Amino acid sequence: MSAEFLNPVRGIRGMAVTPHALASQSALAILRDGGNAVEAMIAAAATIAAVYPHMNSIGGDGFWLISRPGEEPVGIEACGAAASAATIDAYRARGLQTIPFRGPLAANTVAGTVSGWALAHRWSTDNLGGKLPVARLLEDAIAYAGGGIPVTRSQSECVTLKRQELESVAGFAKTFLTGDNPLGVPAVGDRFVQPRLAATLERLAHAGLDDFYRGDLARSIAADLHALESPLSLADLEQHRARLRTPLALTHSLGTIYNMPPPTQGLVSLQILGVLDRVLRDDMDPLGPEYVHACVEATKLAFAIRDKHITDPDYMDIDPQTLLAPPVLDAMAEQISMSAAAPWGRGLGPADTVWLGVIDADGVAVSFIQSIYHEFGSGLVLADSGINWQNRGCSFSLDPSARNPLTPGRRPFHTLNPALARFADGRTMVYGNMGGDGQPQSQSAVFSRIAHFGWNPQAAIDAPRWLLGRTWGRSNESLKLEARFPIGTFNALRRLGHDVEQMLPYDEAMGHAGAIVRYGNGCLEAGYDPRSDGAAAGW
Repeated sequence: MSAEFLNPVRGIRGMAVTPHALASQSALAILRDGGNAVEAMIAAAATIAAVYPHMNSIGGDGFWLISRPGEEPVGIEACGAAASAATIDAYRARGLQTIPFRGPLAANTVAGTVSGWALAHRWSTDNLGGKLPVARLLEDAIAYAGGGIPVTRSQSECVTLKRQELESVAGFAKTFLTGDNPLGVPAVGDRFVQPRLAATLERLAHAGLDDFYRGDLARSIAADLHALESPLSLADLEQHRARLRTPLALTHSLGTIYNMPPPTQGLVSLQILGVLDRVLRDDMDPLGPEYVHACVEATKLAFAIRDKHITDPDYMDIDPQTLLAPPVLDAMAEQISMSAAAPWGRGLGPADTVWLGVIDADGVAVSFIQSIYHEFGSGLVLADSGINWQNRGCSFSLDPSARNPLTPGRRPFHTLNPALARFADGRTMVYGNMGGDGQPQSQSAVFSRIAHFGWNPQAAIDAPRWLLGRTWGRSNESLKLEARFPIGTFNALRRLGHDVEQMLPYDEAMGHAGAIVRYGNGCLEAGYDPRSDGAAAGW
C-alpha cells in the first residue's frame, strides 16, 4: 500500500477529526465563529456525547492534552474517584468476589468529564483569551439530543449485541430500546431522541457546568443514584475537581511525544513508541510481518510494566517518567527477539471510548478522549437527567493486595490516553484511538506509519491494523489481524509463534483512530477512521 494511496483532508485555518461527522462539524463551527481549539473541543465533546451514545456519555470520564506553540503542553485529568461508600467490605458483604460490570454497583465512581470541560473552558479564557460562552459551545449537542439524530449502524449493532445483557438495567430499555420492532432495537436511520439529556445539557448551558457537581443537577443525580442503590452520594460529587497535570514526555529520535500520566496507560503508549524507535528499520514493510511482530512484542513488554506499576498515582511507588529513561527503553528493546514471539498472558479487554482532535490557526492543538468504559457503561440511565452512568469502577479489584484495589476516594486505572507529538522539523501531531488494550496498539500503528514511514494521516489510519488480546464478543487472547493484511504476513506471524486470528477487512474491533498533523508552515492534514462514522473537517 502506498503512502499516497488515500488523500488526507487538508486545510490551513483549522481542523477537527472525530468518530462522528456531526461532532467534527460542531468543532469546525466554533473555529469559524472565532473560537479556539479548546472551545471547539468542548463543543465536539458535548456533541459526541449526544450523537454517539453507545460509545460515551456525560456520565463518563475525560482526559485532555493541550499544546500551545512555545509553551510546554498541559494535561487535564477529569477522572472521577470511587465513592466514599465503595469499600471492599461492602461488596464482600453482598457475597461478591468481583465488582459487577453492569448495574448500580458498577456505577461506583464519579463522572468526571463535565468537570474537564469546565476546567478547559477556564484555561481557554485565562490563557487563550477565549470568549465563547458555554451556552454557545453546547448549542449543537442540545439540538441533537432534543431534535434527534439518525441512528448509525454502529449504534444499532451495539444495541443488538448488548440488549439481553442490559435491558433489565434501570433506565436502559426506556432510553435505548426505542425501535419500532418487538425487540426495540433502533434500526439504522431511525430518529433517536433524548429529551431528558437535552434538558440536562440546557441546564448546564445556563446554570454553568459546575451545576453537575454542586447545584440542582448534582442533587438530582445524587437522588437518582441513591434510589438505584449506587454507592455514590452528593458528597462524592461535591468533592470532585478536575485537575491540571504535567504530561509524560518521551524523548524520541524525531522529537518529543506526550501522553497522560497515571492513572491512565499513557506510559504504555509511550514505552511502545520508545522501543520501536530502537527496533524499527526504514526498510520494513508497514504491512509486513517484521513490522507487526516488532509492534506486538513491544506491546507485550509495555503491558507487563503497566500491570506491575500503574494505578492511582497517589498509591504508586515509582515515578512513571523514570520508566521512559533511555536505559530502560534500551533494555526493553534488547529483550525483543525478531525470530520468535514471546509468551503472552492476558490483557484487560475492550472498552468503548471516543478520541477527538482539534488544531486551530494559531497552532493550539488538543488531543482529547472521553469514555464510559464498556458499551453503555453501567447501563444505568438516571430517571430525571437521562444521564447514562459509566462503569469505570468495575476495573477495581476486591482483593486488597491487588494493584488496583477498591478504595474510597481512589481513582481507577484508565485505559484512556490521548497522544500528542512535537517533531524536531516543526510539525505537531495529535492522534489517538478508542478501545481499551487496543488504544496503545493502534497508536503505535498510526504514529509509526506517519512518523517513521512518511504516510499521510488518512493512509495510515485506513491501513489494516491488529489487536493483541480480547475484544468485543471474543474471550480469546489471540493476535487479531484485519483480513486486508497480505496472506504472507499471516503465515509469517504464525511461523514466529503468534496465535493469529483473521478479522473483518474494516473491523470496528480495531477501534476508531484519528490524527491531525500541522506543518511548520501552518498547513494541516487530517485522517479519520472509516471503521467509524467520523469525518475530518477543515477550512
